[in-house]
Amino acid sequence: QVQLVESGGGLAQAGDSLRLSCAASGRTFSSYSMGWFRQAPGKEREFVAAISGDAWSTVADSVKGRFTISRDNAKNAVYLQMNSLNTEDTAVYYCAARYSRVASTTISGYDYWGQGTQVTVSS
Repeated sequence: QVQLVESGGGLAQAGDSLRLSCAASGRTFSSYSMGWFRQAPGKEREFVAAISGDAWSTVADSVKGRFTISRDNAKNAVYLQMNSLNTEDTAVYYCAARYSRVASTTISGYDYWGQGTQVTVSS
């Protein structure tokens, strides 16, 4: 089993930046592609960003140009840099791991999930 723990969430104002971190257990972290998803109240969980085992990455259109995903395999960690936050970014953000070096943008593509970290953006 892979265990994932998110951190870095909190309260921000519109226009601010936050960086979320996800720490993963295991000795084969580089074998996993990683993703970030978010879920706002009353909405379904949605894709935010994904990164492959060799660091290819993609982000959802809703956050393109503002959010960046990255990973540090030496630290078994993945990050989500969030810039120019707006109130629509308010959600619980989840880190996910997929046992494949090829990234996925779908919820069903992931095998392991963290418990989430709350991001609240106010105006």
